[in-house]
Amino acid sequence: MSLHWDEFVKTAPHIAEVFLRRHAATGNLCFLGTNRSDGFPRVSPMEPRVFEGELWLVGMPGTAKFRDLDADPRFTLHTATVDTQVSDGDAKVWGTVENVQDPALHQRFAEDLFAQTGFDLRGQTFDRFLGARLVGAAAVEIDEGLVITTWKAGGEEKRTLKN
Repeated sequence: MSLHWDEFVKTAPHIAEVFLRRHAATGNLCFLGTNRSDGFPRVSPMEPRVFEGELWLVGMPGTAKFRDLDADPRFTLHTATVDTQVSDGDAKVWGTVENVQDPALHQRFAEDLFAQTGFDLRGQTFDRFLGARLVGAAAVEIDEGLVITTWKAGGEEKRTLKN
């Protein structure tokens, strides 16, 4: 069982809030973990976007991270952390990607991206448009100790306080 972003937000609202807060605070920067063809992990910076109830892993075509996902659709996505004290929290999600080929969706996405950032992909064809299907997530915060919130598909959020 895996969930689309909007389903995840309903099932794990606290982790989703931490993820979105940290995602916005870093200018949408996250770190994507993929599996290389030789079995070793790869970590790559990227700027995922939430659009029309989905988390999209999009970026420059032809890069190693997307070749990794073509071969093995499993990923993890971690919000960029610059504060070693994690005072504003930290979150990650993981699951698989699905290549969604829908030219009308691609153009709506391109219009929205242009309106928000000025980056112009309007009229272009997207050979890959990867939608995230989430199976797990976690968030870490500091509040009278270390608070870890976890979620797995099919379950509810669980919070653990570590002193």
